[in-house]
Amino acid sequence: MRRPAILSLIAASTAAVALVFAMPSRAAEEAVVIPAPAMDAAPASGIQTAVLAGGCFWGVQGVFQHTAGVVNAVSGYAGGTKATADYQTVSTGRTGHAEAVEIKYDPKKISYGKILQIYFSVAHDPTQLNRQGPDTGTQYRSAVFTTSDEQKKVAEAYIAQLNGAKVFSKPIVTKVGALEAFYPAEAYHQDYLTLHPNQPYIAYNDLPKVENLKKLFADNYIEKPTLVSASKATN
Repeated sequence: MRRPAILSLIAASTAAVALVFAMPSRAAEEAVVIPAPAMDAAPASGIQTAVLAGGCFWGVQGVFQHTAGVVNAVSGYAGGTKATADYQTVSTGRTGHAEAVEIKYDPKKISYGKILQIYFSVAHDPTQLNRQGPDTGTQYRSAVFTTSDEQKKVAEAYIAQLNGAKVFSKPIVTKVGALEAFYPAEAYHQDYLTLHPNQPYIAYNDLPKVENLKKLFADNYIEKPTLVSASKATN
């Protein structure tokens, strides 16, 4: 998702775009059918928060905006300081930040464990170290930023469960650590998948993730995305 490359793609000729759409319809990271977590968070009241990093935040946000029970999903940065929480600085890979998504969800409609199952299955490939698909650098790492001890226990237990079952061909490299702060990304990054469905990067890397969500998690899929812009309009 390096911006110079994306800007070049946007400026490409119609013929070049047509070539992209002639590519096989698949995501850069293929979906994997995985079991549900054996341990999940206890039932709770009120809106809860999960913060997940899995490569380019456009696709991760898009997946969870199509997930039932999610009331808001915001692209942003986690792992570094407020002073470096901007796209150009984060893109250097030297800030400690990861591109992340803050997911606000209703635990009466979807559990933390189910969110993790979707995250590990269709939102990204948890076996890729400091990269996802075409994007490389620590800012694209796989990471779960926990907001409670319970979330930490659930996430660590689930990773151990998946590794033990060898559902992936390689070990999971996802790091689990406490969330210190989340910083929303610039406005032009929000709702990007919905606003730019014909952008080649989105069409090739991210729309297939939403299709995999619909296919593998039909009970958790919603057709109309829950957008950041809509959330702001109603607040």
